[in-house]
Amino acid sequence: MKKKLSRLSRILLLLAAIALVFVLFTPIWRIDLDAPQYPEGLRLQIHATGLQGNVDIVNGLNHYIGMKTLHNEDFIEFKVLPYCIIFFVILFAVTAFVGKRRLLNISFLLFVAFGVIAIYDFWRWEYDYGHNLNPNAAIVVPGMAYQPPLIGFKQLLNFGAYSIPDIGGWLFIGGGVLLLVCLILEWRTSKKTAKKLQAAIILLPLAFNSCASGPQPIAIGVDNCYFCKMTISDPKYGAELETKKGKLFKFDDIHCLLGFRKAGMIEEKEVKEIYLVDFTGKHLLFKADEGYLLRGGEIHGPMNGDIIAFQNKDSLNGQMNRWKATSSTWQEIQK
Repeated sequence: MKKKLSRLSRILLLLAAIALVFVLFTPIWRIDLDAPQYPEGLRLQIHATGLQGNVDIVNGLNHYIGMKTLHNEDFIEFKVLPYCIIFFVILFAVTAFVGKRRLLNISFLLFVAFGVIAIYDFWRWEYDYGHNLNPNAAIVVPGMAYQPPLIGFKQLLNFGAYSIPDIGGWLFIGGGVLLLVCLILEWRTSKKTAKKLQAAIILLPLAFNSCASGPQPIAIGVDNCYFCKMTISDPKYGAELETKKGKLFKFDDIHCLLGFRKAGMIEEKEVKEIYLVDFTGKHLLFKADEGYLLRGGEIHGPMNGDIIAFQNKDSLNGQMNRWKATSSTWQEIQK
């Protein structure tokens, strides 16, 4: 087994080093906050050296619910993180020029360990700010915590919090992917395999673009309905709306979903998919236009809705007489 890195691996290592240089000058993570009183939304951006965005507005809102205010000087991470990134830039560049496979393995393990520690530290920071609240705050909801999601979407009172990597975060992840590809290239020494991997590198962006978040199970007693703000306690009547950006809005009743759309709380062009909960079985979510619905009769949802959904027609037929309801379609329901 050869101990020197291939030319392709060295090029990829240099690209990973360059990507990390840009991480120093671009936002690494962002948290978007949406609410009716802020139609344009609020945004917090986390850079290697501090917080940017609507920090002052968010601090003002956090004061009412008892959260600590955000100040860059309170975070030692903003003093340490730039030096950590510079260390990996130098390490990747040195590995590329020295060309030792052992040094590549060490670089990969250190980078993965750093990423895990960084994610854990971010989660710990969110947990601390979301749970350690001032008991004398103006708004106190017993048992309520305001920890933002580590990644993805979460409802916090009337705010929808959406947490995802920003430009720098994707560059950081890209650097790790390039490092992993280098390892695979070195493990697979045949020219045939190397060519396949090079083709895979070209197709990686297409793979990322084709990814879809899809529906998420409704957490009973935890998730809140985005429209009526009630905690979802019965899964049988629920629904979800997914935007083209991957954000999910959860509802405890199809009636709330329809009300949300009629109120114009989101533009129709932003809607990617609608999911309904199967009233029977394990209450799985399915695409609204692929299911069957019953309406009226003795159906009474959590918010006095009169619609229930089924993934297959046999289930609908088995429930029709029980509820004395009328069969309908998703197209008819929306009129």
